[in-house]
Amino acid sequence: MLAFDKDITQKNPRHPEEEKYPELKEYMDYQRKLDHERIIYHALDRAKSRLQECIQDSMGEVKRQEEHIQREFHLTRHTADADTLMRMLRKLINAHNATNSWYKMNAWHHALVYDCMEQFIIFYNLMVKGSPEEADELNIAGGAEIDFVDWTELYFPDLDFHVGKEMKNTRYPFAKRNKAINEAIDKKIKSGSTREEALESLKEEFSIEDSAVKFLLGKKIEEKDLELFFTSVENPIYEYLTQKQDGQGGSMDGETLLDQAYGMGTHLKVGESDKSLN
Repeated sequence: MLAFDKDITQKNPRHPEEEKYPELKEYMDYQRKLDHERIIYHALDRAKSRLQECIQDSMGEVKRQEEHIQREFHLTRHTADADTLMRMLRKLINAHNATNSWYKMNAWHHALVYDCMEQFIIFYNLMVKGSPEEADELNIAGGAEIDFVDWTELYFPDLDFHVGKEMKNTRYPFAKRNKAINEAIDKKIKSGSTREEALESLKEEFSIEDSAVKFLLGKKIEEKDLELFFTSVENPIYEYLTQKQDGQGGSMDGETLLDQAYGMGTHLKVGESDKSLN
């Protein structure tokens, strides 16, 4: 199973305060409709099938393959050719279908999953509006449209692979973090550093992973970077999310990190709704 920032196998999540606050209850009702395992699978499988069709139809014509990659893989298009992307997608799907291990991804994998999820959710949400019966057959969101921005905020550990690219949303916290990193890079470059020197010098300050640095430098993915790192599902990698906090660091006493995340998600979603009314 692919390891994200939170447990994608969790069913029927609950928040201890949701019965007190209608907006939180509405947000949690939406979360309970989502089957994250199936959403991810369909996103990866659709991307793989469309890429496979392109490879077969193009008969080795590189230009047609590149055009497909430009359309479908906005972030990862500079990192790999069609054959390498196909290998990555197969690895991700195989790992996702494995039930005995968690597989940790690097920046290349995260960016590819992001691309696949974005394209699939656009496709799925259009299906919900135009062909709801077909959408229901996928059994992934209980008839609701999927909020891609909310999903990325909850399940990606960061969007460092998105630094320097225009974000379609300005939701906190990833947009704020990426803006800070980008401004720090620009400042270093203006002082005479190369982009690579700037990223290397900021790596520790912002806890940027090596794979993200290489991704942001536009380097092609290497053979060693194709591999996913695994640990047994018996390893409680998400246990810290459900441990009650002691009220320090901005948390409420007895609140868990998962509670905080859902609370923040509600706040941001309501904020976006308010903006749309203005």
